Amino acid sequence: QVQLVESGGGLVQAGDSLRLSCAASGHTLSIYNMGWFRQAPGQEREFVAFVSRSGGVTNYKDSVKGRFTISRDNAKNTIYLQMNSLKPEDTAIYYCAADQGYMTTRISGYDYWGQGTQVTVSS
Repeated sequence: QVQLVESGGGLVQAGDSLRLSCAASGHTLSIYNMGWFRQAPGQEREFVAFVSRSGGVTNYKDSVKGRFTISRDNAKNTIYLQMNSLKPEDTAIYYCAADQGYMTTRISGYDYWGQGTQVTVSS
């Protein structure tokens, strides 16, 4: 079992940047594929990005490609989501998740979840 804690959210203006962090404890993060998901008000939770165990493979939701970058530092047991050129449509609670199986965009494929961090983007 692994515990995940997100941080780095906040209130920003359109066009600004934020870097979210997800710190893991209880197990070595390197055994997991890791993903970021988000849930906007009144919406279902949706896939944002994932990164493979060693960091060699990434994938992104189409609407964030070119703006968001997922990365990991296994030595620090942490993954990141760098978010640039933020838009009001990015407003959501952002969650990190750990996947011990195959890389996937599906919520059902992830085994462990953090509590989330709020990102609010004003125009």
